[in-house]
Amino acid sequence: MLRKGFILAALGLAFVAGPSFAATTHEEPKDVHWSFEGPFGKFDQAQVQRGYKVYREVCAACHSMNLLSFRNLGQKNGPFFDEKYKNPNDNAYVKSISKDYQVNDIDSETGDVVQRPGTPADKFPNPFPNEAAARASNGGAYPPDLSVITKAREEGPQYVYSILTGYVATPAGMEVPPGKHYNPFMPGDMSAFYKGKGPVPEGGFIAMPPPLEAGKVTFDDGTKSTLDQQAKDVVAFLAWASEPKQTERKQFGLAAMIYLLIFSGLLFVSYRRIWKNVGH
Repeated sequence: MLRKGFILAALGLAFVAGPSFAATTHEEPKDVHWSFEGPFGKFDQAQVQRGYKVYREVCAACHSMNLLSFRNLGQKNGPFFDEKYKNPNDNAYVKSISKDYQVNDIDSETGDVVQRPGTPADKFPNPFPNEAAARASNGGAYPPDLSVITKAREEGPQYVYSILTGYVATPAGMEVPPGKHYNPFMPGDMSAFYKGKGPVPEGGFIAMPPPLEAGKVTFDDGTKSTLDQQAKDVVAFLAWASEPKQTERKQFGLAAMIYLLIFSGLLFVSYRRIWKNVGH
């Protein structure tokens, strides 16, 4: 009887605690092909350039990229790499881009904080002076830094692309909190907000309103500026920013594999030649 009582008590506790541990759900990220995928993949320079423009004109208003310096844009395999400029600090494109930003500095004579045009050596400036200011400007939400966003999220590029293109009409019966937006690709638990019929919709709420729309950014190369194109381009740029040395790493890995293959062959031939007349 005592054992039976324990079992019933445990079952009762499970039923009471069950709703508190409801699992978050979301739709699977969209299946998108990227030029930089796979062991032989590499970034499309034109696409990454367009992606930088989307970031600069849209994302940079709220999101920082604290780990990225302007000179990274001109490094080998970067969006503005040019063979003429071996040193990215001398890259004319990078100089022009960095000069468009105002960065904080210290006046050497007065010690006051001043602003000056950026240089290739500067990091991308934060759009807000501190976290409190960032939250105050975004309804209490803190916009994440995008430096390594595609590495920090599972299925990174696909996930970020799905979020950017996944805003849909709120399902009937769904109560959306003020300042939030429904997105089926955002992890969440909708059970407390859904008053409609049928199963609880997958997805969650996100503080960021839909950031992209057709024609919002004009591409210099004449590419049609659809929402889908903007999302793909900015995700490619963020993927590059998360790992600027990705292409070089893959090239080195391929060369290392070829070397090891040749070395293994030479070892095998040497082994056969040295030991062919030795009894075993």
